[in-house]
Amino acid sequence: MATQLLEAQDDKIVHYPPLINGENKQQITAGVNSDHSEQNRRNSKTSHPDKKDRESGPRITKKFLKDHCKEHKLYSTPYLNDTLYLHFRGFSTIENLEEYTGLKCLWLESNGLRRIEHLQAQTELRSLFLQQNLIYKLENLEPLNRLCTLNVSNNCIRTIENISCLLELSTLQIAHNKLETVADMEHLSRCPSISVLDMSHNLLNDLEILSVLTCMPELRVLNLMGNEVVKKIPNYRKTVIVRLKQLTYLDDRPVFPKDRACAEAWAVGGLEAERTEMGLWETRERRKVQDGLDTLAAIREKALERRCLREQQERDEEVAVHGPGALVTEMQAAEHLETIHLQPHSSLYIDDLPDLEEVDMENPESALFDVP
Repeated sequence: MATQLLEAQDDKIVHYPPLINGENKQQITAGVNSDHSEQNRRNSKTSHPDKKDRESGPRITKKFLKDHCKEHKLYSTPYLNDTLYLHFRGFSTIENLEEYTGLKCLWLESNGLRRIEHLQAQTELRSLFLQQNLIYKLENLEPLNRLCTLNVSNNCIRTIENISCLLELSTLQIAHNKLETVADMEHLSRCPSISVLDMSHNLLNDLEILSVLTCMPELRVLNLMGNEVVKKIPNYRKTVIVRLKQLTYLDDRPVFPKDRACAEAWAVGGLEAERTEMGLWETRERRKVQDGLDTLAAIREKALERRCLREQQERDEEVAVHGPGALVTEMQAAEHLETIHLQPHSSLYIDDLPDLEEVDMENPESALFDVP
């Protein structure tokens, strides 16, 4: 029987020739499946661009770096520059920095970087800012043996790794990433130089993270805000302060000596011991305030005494004026004084004085000095 068969395959109508046996149908079906697989590969290639397509955006070329240095009034000789500002540019790859060997600070914030790479020449680098990128792994940091500050916040990092080689690293900012368990951060126990650690707004939920943090002898500043573990640790702030002996700043506020003393008292004797210690601190603080007020009052009193003494000395040192008559101790303003000039005489006797009846009252001086 020569029968015409029709089959729908991916919106196509396949016409089979008259069947003598099943072999023809199997061959044609295999051909259709092969066409369908090829179409899927083409679709996959379109939806997932290759590396060349991903790097078709802005690039860190040597020409760009030269123009950038000129624009920002930096040195035209690459190795003389100690800072490069390459943030907010949309770069997807770190490249062409081989000649910038004198860099101490490199800004690569808010780009589209996927990897930390091509930094072998930056052996003098102190600060590296890589926040707000697409980095998923800490890697290729071995040449940066003098790095002090590393900021990789707002990336896609799931594990802290490959930073124990940074012997001078003191500040690590890795907030807003994907850290979750104690295994993701246990590498920190091999980084004893870190003193500032920001792991806020991750996914940490393991109570054992404190055992890792206690292995960091220089840790002074810690931020764990926004993690689930903060809610799981009983009496979170007091517990962390007691466990981390050198901590001076936790989350959003300092750890004052009073806070540490009260937390340690709580760890030993509970709430009652904490209240007692707090009362002692409040008494000392009130006494300190009162001592300050007393000292201020004493300073004011001494100042008043010095002022009175100075005014008395000024009065005693006023100019004393001597004349033919009585001693003048207090003088008025100079414009109110009248000066009388006396004519010099070799001698004056009482018999030479005129009689009062002969004195001209309108001009008494003429009679006084008109002596024969």
